[in-house]
Amino acid sequence: MIDLRSDTVTKPTRAMREAAFEAEVGDDVYEEDPTVKKLENRAAELTGKEAALFVTSGTQGNQISVLTHCQPGDEVLMEANAHLFLYEGASMSALAGVQPRTLQGTRGAMNPHEVKAAIRPDDIHFPETGLICLENSHNKAGGAILPLENMQDIHQLAQESGIPVHLDGARLFNASVASGIPVKTYAEQTDTIQFCLSKGLGAPVGSIIAGSEDFIQKARKWRKRLGGGLRQVGIIAAPGLVALNEMVDRLAEDHEHAQQLAEGLGNIEGLEIENNVDTNIILVNVEGRGKTSHEFLEELKSEDVLAVAFGPHTVRFVTHYDVSREDIDRVIDRVNQCL
Repeated sequence: MIDLRSDTVTKPTRAMREAAFEAEVGDDVYEEDPTVKKLENRAAELTGKEAALFVTSGTQGNQISVLTHCQPGDEVLMEANAHLFLYEGASMSALAGVQPRTLQGTRGAMNPHEVKAAIRPDDIHFPETGLICLENSHNKAGGAILPLENMQDIHQLAQESGIPVHLDGARLFNASVASGIPVKTYAEQTDTIQFCLSKGLGAPVGSIIAGSEDFIQKARKWRKRLGGGLRQVGIIAAPGLVALNEMVDRLAEDHEHAQQLAEGLGNIEGLEIENNVDTNIILVNVEGRGKTSHEFLEELKSEDVLAVAFGPHTVRFVTHYDVSREDIDRVIDRVNQCL
């Protein structure tokens, strides 16, 4: 079985398993786990932020950030297809009591002029704009990389209005490796950032929030309120440290494999590649074969290939550490066979 559903399906490397086995641990609720401290310090260094916090998932990281930035009744601006809006169970409304307001972007990037126009004026009838959220790379846009200039423009207007900017950087390291722009440079355009250790970086669990010392201290309390205060967490933080130190540069291989897969599938009659393949996500439209995405996926499964539906006729493939160049060739052959 070749699993291209997501980069979350990766298995931990031998180095990660050994690091977990040998990890020096303590009680992290008391802030006494030395391994998680090393991970958080390394994450803060890479992002150029004052401090960082290890959390259980990207969704938890994003929601802790919203809870820390906002007050109930605030409004949060984000792109219409943001992960925060589509795939986190309306948790910002359920937990933080805030209202999302979406703006249609281009390949995941909001127009700065539209963002500025969407910031609420001081009026008793309106909510207050409490936060602006960006996503880089952008999942629903097929792993598209937000232009740095776009982030800079939005951050500048946010600063002028006194509104913080949060970056959902679940796959930020993919964006950085593909663009050549350091993670720290992207992070400079935000007040806070969340990135996943358990996607392309291959760790079995966990994400990071990074921001100012004051923000992270408040976020730590929200993590506790959400049940995210863990004890000997170094056992799962240790693979995350390996991920940051050993798994970043190799993301370029995943991007090469994505290009290889897009080229191969794009040459099959009736299949259309919907996205510009910037990173490790390929969106394939199968309508030309007279099939729905679910029908196509069932046929793929019979050929031992897994992917996911991303629309009525759109199928998403994601390359990752556990998929080789030879696997990509096999996938292309099997798609040809099932069609």
